[in-house]
Amino acid sequence: MRNKRDIIVYASDLTKNAPTLIDYSDLLPFNDQLADLKGKEIDIILETPGGYAEVVEDLVNLVRDKYEKVGIIIPGYAKNAGTIFAMAGDEILMGPMSALGPIDAQILSNGKRFSADAFLEGLEKIKREVEETSRLNPAYIPILQTISPGEIQHCENAQNFSKVLVTKWLAKYKFKYWERHKSTDKPVTEEDKQLRANEIATELCKHSRWLTHGKSLKISDLNNLRLIITDYSKIEELNEAITRYYTLLRMTFDGSNIYKLFETISAQIYRFVNVQVIGQKRDLNEKNIAKIEFECPKCKTKHNIQVNIGKSKPLQKGFLPFPENNNIFKCTNCGHESDLTTIRLQIESEIGKKIVK
Repeated sequence: MRNKRDIIVYASDLTKNAPTLIDYSDLLPFNDQLADLKGKEIDIILETPGGYAEVVEDLVNLVRDKYEKVGIIIPGYAKNAGTIFAMAGDEILMGPMSALGPIDAQILSNGKRFSADAFLEGLEKIKREVEETSRLNPAYIPILQTISPGEIQHCENAQNFSKVLVTKWLAKYKFKYWERHKSTDKPVTEEDKQLRANEIATELCKHSRWLTHGKSLKISDLNNLRLIITDYSKIEELNEAITRYYTLLRMTFDGSNIYKLFETISAQIYRFVNVQVIGQKRDLNEKNIAKIEFECPKCKTKHNIQVNIGKSKPLQKGFLPFPENNNIFKCTNCGHESDLTTIRLQIESEIGKKIVK
């Protein structure tokens, strides 16, 4: 039963101008939240525009070292590296509004971002043209003069890295319980799993098939790749729970300056735009206390702030009280004043109680 599974949420607000991509700074808070969970199976609710595949590999290893069964739930969007993350699940759950995306690696060179697959295909096209005509079109010369062998190798490596991860994870996890071919009823071999996984990874990497890196791949697109997706909208109780949570998640993002969150049933870590809050997590031992690690946006000094919820508590050692005077926090190092009103409203809304002295 899914209600007996652990749940962790990794979500970014795709609409905010903020560092919403999956990056190395996510490893610590993700692992912190994961460490509090004690079950044997887990569902991961994922919402992300993408990011670094190398970080996704580390995140997946953290999950897979701890859990035998993993479900990846995509209520909205999980693009690029988020799609790679989804391929590490034993089960991928999506609804009518959900979308994954192509995984062709994006390369930044000379201030320009482009698809590694499209770049390599372009070079291959030039090569074929030269072979067919025995001459090089002069229009290509200025372009080729700016390209180094190292750049070509970098594109090949980046593209192969995504493909290798997806192939490995699909064969090992997604196809773990695939035992017989539907059409022939013959047993599924490890070679069959590797072949199917490689075919899917190759198509997901193919820029020429999707034409744009931002393409939204829906359930039907993925089924056409022979990647079986669970449509949670057809499971009434599950659909209601996921839809309700996703609505609250979107309301949280839309009504605050939070741009990224790591959440379990008992704890949350938030990242905020502007005010530089590094983390806010409920203390599991003191249910009337929330603790905030706050970084001064001017001098970068970090402060631990204690938030008393519902009733007063003695100030813990090493902590400062949440500011009562117009929610203005004054840095103890440089005196810079930061307005924590949005943080107060978010905490009170999330917990359903007022902050007190």
